[in-house]
This record gives sequence, structure tokens and C-alpha cells, in this order.
Amino acid sequence: MPRYRRILLKLSGEALMGNDSYGINRSTIVRMVREVQQVTRLGCEVAVVIGGGNIFRGVAGGSVGMDRATADYMGMLATVMNALALADTMRQEGMTARVMSAIAIEQVVEPYVRPKALQYLEEGKVVVFAAGTGNPFFTTDTAAALRGAEIGAEVVLKATKVDGVYTADPNKDPSAERYTTISFDEAISRNLQVMDATAFALCRDQKLPIKVFSIFKPGALERVVMGADEGTLVHV
Repeated sequence: MPRYRRILLKLSGEALMGNDSYGINRSTIVRMVREVQQVTRLGCEVAVVIGGGNIFRGVAGGSVGMDRATADYMGMLATVMNALALADTMRQEGMTARVMSAIAIEQVVEPYVRPKALQYLEEGKVVVFAAGTGNPFFTTDTAAALRGAEIGAEVVLKATKVDGVYTADPNKDPSAERYTTISFDEAISRNLQVMDATAFALCRDQKLPIKVFSIFKPGALERVVMGADEGTLVHV
């Protein structure tokens, strides 16, 4: 039996690049979708918030000197592109996914409506939340915390390049140790950059735990969902 019945998975846009410098790497997105498929087969309800760094970073040079709100809206549109790619890959793998956007683009994706999202999850569909919160100045980390709280997720799973939260940067300090669990207050006092401050505060206030793990470790998502010692759990 999975430890978590309903999860909110936060994927960065950069995670979709694989070893490419920008865009979506086909083999990488297929592998990630198969990891999600594994946990849905366990009976876990999955919602995903996707970032847009893999696309927006490719055009970010053009946003230099641009109004911050305009640049943020460009980033939100990049997340819609990623969400469509993710949902289409899920369809090809025999899964059913629904993309819901915080910005109205109704010819392309349906708008985010909370009761509808809950219905999809209960039906066993994967819900991919696009366009962040729909507001500039908020990151997709904040969108993950917000949507996780709204849908009643039991945990926010933050997929990163490292397999947890460490006492120091493990790439620079070989003696760095991984925390198995850590409290929100400890993470703040030690200035550990788990998520951006707004997202972190929201999760803490809502008593919504965050699990940080590596999406690049095969089977890591399934091990997290099953409650194995994988990654770092940040809790109240």
C-alpha cells in the first residue's frame, strides 16, 4: 500500500531537458512519465505542477530589461507548452491526463476549476496544472504549494537534481550529509534552500509536508510514495 494516497509532484522545466541545453528531450520526458505511471498503478492520485525554465531560458535573453510582470507571463506560457507535452506523452503511454491552466486559453487547455480538478483525481486521471498561479511575481514552487493545499494533497514532492536536502552542497563538499527528515523551523534557521520563501511559508502554515528527492534516480518516485528512505522530508 502506498504511504500517500494523493500527491502533488513539482517538476522543473529544466528536468525535461535531459542533457540538452533547452527544450524537451524526448527520452527524458518518456522516462518521467513512466515513473508517474508506476505510482498511479499503485492507486496513488497524482497532480503535477510543471515549470517553464527549459523553454523560457531559451528566450530569456530577450527579456533583459523587460517589465517583470511581462516576463513572468511569458514564463507562464512556457509552462503551458510543457504541460501539453507532458499530457500528450502520458496519452501515448496509455494514461489519461488533463491540463488545467491558471490563465484562460480555452482553445488549447481547460481553465483551472478546483471541483473539476478534484473530480479528475478521484477518477484516476493525472491532473497537470499549468501557468503557475496565474499571477506574476509568484514562482511555480508557490503554485505547487497552493495547488497542493487546494486539492488536499498529503505531500508536495519536489523533484530536483539532488536526492534530498544536505548539510552543504554535495557537489562542492564531499562530507555533506543528507537529512532524512527536518522540520520547517530547522530548515529556515539553517537557511536551507528547499523552496522559495513564499512556497515554503505556505506549506508550513498549511502543515503540508515537502519531500525533496531526485527525479533522475530510477524508481525514486515510487520509493517516495511507498514511504521508503528516499530524499528528505520537511515537516512541521
